[in-house]
Amino acid sequence: MKKLFYFFLFLISLNSQAQTKGIFSKDPIINLENFDKQRVYFGYFLGFNTYDFNIDYFNSPSKDISVNSTTGFNVGVVADLRLQEYINLRFEPGLYYAQRNLTYSNFTRQIDSEREIRSTFIDFPLLLKFSSKRTGNIRPYLVGGVSATLNLASNSKSVDDNYQQKFRLKPWTQNYQIGIGVDLYLEYFKFSPSIRGVFGLNDELIRDNNPDSPWTSNIAAMKSRGVFVNFTFH
Repeated sequence: MKKLFYFFLFLISLNSQAQTKGIFSKDPIINLENFDKQRVYFGYFLGFNTYDFNIDYFNSPSKDISVNSTTGFNVGVVADLRLQEYINLRFEPGLYYAQRNLTYSNFTRQIDSEREIRSTFIDFPLLLKFSSKRTGNIRPYLVGGVSATLNLASNSKSVDDNYQQKFRLKPWTQNYQIGIGVDLYLEYFKFSPSIRGVFGLNDELIRDNNPDSPWTSNIAAMKSRGVFVNFTFH
């Protein structure tokens, strides 16, 4: 997650250098002066993510599972409704590809101890965006809300379980999201990089058919969490 944060700062710095005269100069030329006065506008975003699991155990001292996150990517569209000068309602449906690798400490064979979880998420977030007052061509903001996420690779309909090397998750999850970003008003479009935390609200795990399964019996709850870095163009 630290790498994502540093990469986000690097891109902001790179963009600021490229647009110094138009955005960060002492007396900038005001770009897209009436853009935010639109009642509704649209855009799209590209970005990347890292997903993790927050795992609760029945035997609380036990930490049976380690989670190794990899970097995935995001793509989606944005619909923005202006509620008032500083508050917007946003709908940002997107496609997210992610992978998490689980390692169990209580097995000796690799085929039993390792599970590779590849996920294809369709996320449906409804968010409120709280913007500050625009200064020149810069406008920071906070964003937060809730989302419902469909996991197309959940294996929820599979009759096999971990005894056949099949890890199963529920297809639908609910989350809350919170993040920060900045609107940069360029000559022809508005560019909005942002970083956001996503936290699952419900248990996603489908237990193995055997209630004493060494893979799932000690798990009280397994919830997704992640970090998104998105680059939005309006």
